[in-house]
Amino acid sequence: MDINPIDSVDAKPSRLNAAVAISVALVSTVMGICKVKDDNIVQAMQQAQADKIDHWAYYQARNLREEVAKSTLVQLRLQAAAAKPEQKTAYDMAIASYEKLAADQAQKKDDLRKQAESDQQTYDALNYRDDQFDLADAAFAIAIALLAIASLTQQWGLFLVAMFPSAFGVAMGVAGLAGLKLHPGWLAQLLS
Repeated sequence: MDINPIDSVDAKPSRLNAAVAISVALVSTVMGICKVKDDNIVQAMQQAQADKIDHWAYYQARNLREEVAKSTLVQLRLQAAAAKPEQKTAYDMAIASYEKLAADQAQKKDDLRKQAESDQQTYDALNYRDDQFDLADAAFAIAIALLAIASLTQQWGLFLVAMFPSAFGVAMGVAGLAGLKLHPGWLAQLLS
């Protein structure tokens, strides 16, 4: 009876393959949960960016309105200075109206500037969390690749090495999910 040594090894599942399978399942599960949250954060980032652009556009419109009102004020004041006494009341009313309009536009413009700056802060805060999920995703990809190689080569050492990016990915994923201040900025900057 001829026994193939490969068949006898394959017949008994290795403990390493079982450990790899469990690790891949756990890493993939955490990766999937992080991906859902990351996608929601990216959508919120896009909304914050759109809001910021809209607010700056409205700011510019208010700025133009304010400048037109100020220009009109200058013209009205010059005309009022040369006007006949019976026309002064009409000019004074028009001047008061444009002074109010210019002040109103300046106030609304300032409010829009504050909103646009707040939108940028929202974007930056969301980007911080997005970086955490991106780092987790990269670490999980490295871990899964190392786990696959460990399974193919049957090397426990590679399995242990794969646990480092797995642990880093879990840490970054949990930090992103919980809003923790764990953010290796140098690494995020290196990869961006």
